[in-house]
Amino acid sequence: MPQAPEFHDRMLSLGLARVSEAAAIACAPLIGRGDEKAADQAAVNAMRTQLNMLDIAGCVVIGEGERDEAPMLYIGEEVGTGEGPAVDIALDPLEGTTLTAKDMPNALTVIAMGPRGSMLHAPDVYMDKLAVGPGFAPGVVTLEMSPAERVAALAKAKGTDAGDITVCVLERPRHQEMIDELRSTGAAIRLITDGDVAGVMHCAEPAKTGIDMYMGSGGAPEGVLAAAALKCMGGQIYGRLLFRNDDEVGRARKAGIEDLDRIYSRDELVTGDVIFAATGVTDGNLVPGIRRDGGYLTAETILMRSKTGSVRRMFYRNPIDRSQPGR
Repeated sequence: MPQAPEFHDRMLSLGLARVSEAAAIACAPLIGRGDEKAADQAAVNAMRTQLNMLDIAGCVVIGEGERDEAPMLYIGEEVGTGEGPAVDIALDPLEGTTLTAKDMPNALTVIAMGPRGSMLHAPDVYMDKLAVGPGFAPGVVTLEMSPAERVAALAKAKGTDAGDITVCVLERPRHQEMIDELRSTGAAIRLITDGDVAGVMHCAEPAKTGIDMYMGSGGAPEGVLAAAALKCMGGQIYGRLLFRNDDEVGRARKAGIEDLDRIYSRDELVTGDVIFAATGVTDGNLVPGIRRDGGYLTAETILMRSKTGSVRRMFYRNPIDRSQPGR
């Protein structure tokens, strides 16, 4: 029997960057146009087209939703030519559809790839998340701690005061009690309206972003994507699935999850080496957004490999297609 092709992350990384770039450029004409669905669909179409050009036997494990909810890039969809290594793919063709529609900061196109079986098949439910950047002892903060205890523990580890800690939190009514407790410690809070993958990634570069810690509940699929990013950038993330009803419990069991109370670490959310690419759609602290310069669109992509810890920043300049609406 012939051996299955190996996952050569170095050879596939530039192809993955092209996938991310294509999605960002495709939705660029819809930035600030107020149409979330059109922007997301443009990114989905472009990402899927580019993925199907790669010599991989890919399976979407984190995608646009269940097959009956998403016509393309649904969970379980096979992508690629089928002639390369078997890989898991986690993606968000447009992380921040509302941010894009309103031309607000930190919208990204995001994709991660690893060997088959390397990523948690997270159901589409909420996840309680906690993340910090690199350079700290494992478990410096935990989900078992209260928000105030986390601030105190991180401040102690950094040798600073609680007032010097900044926490990124998704602005939602469900987080108000947590926000009040965090503010009682003297910590600063950076509220974001959308895009918690970017929110977690901010922790990995605190000197650049000013963010020390991320906490709060958001989508479980985004938690896996964020873990893939931190696997490359360094840092810790912990996640615990949250269930609102029996239907969500059923989704978890369908995905093969039996321990419903389990707290997953970064290396349990993403067990193998991965490659990760994110392209800016609107301006953000991590990467700038798409820019129009004369007859060209310029995109910037951050491309990372967990195996080597390498981080590339890539610029892509592409002539504007005048035949497309809005260009």
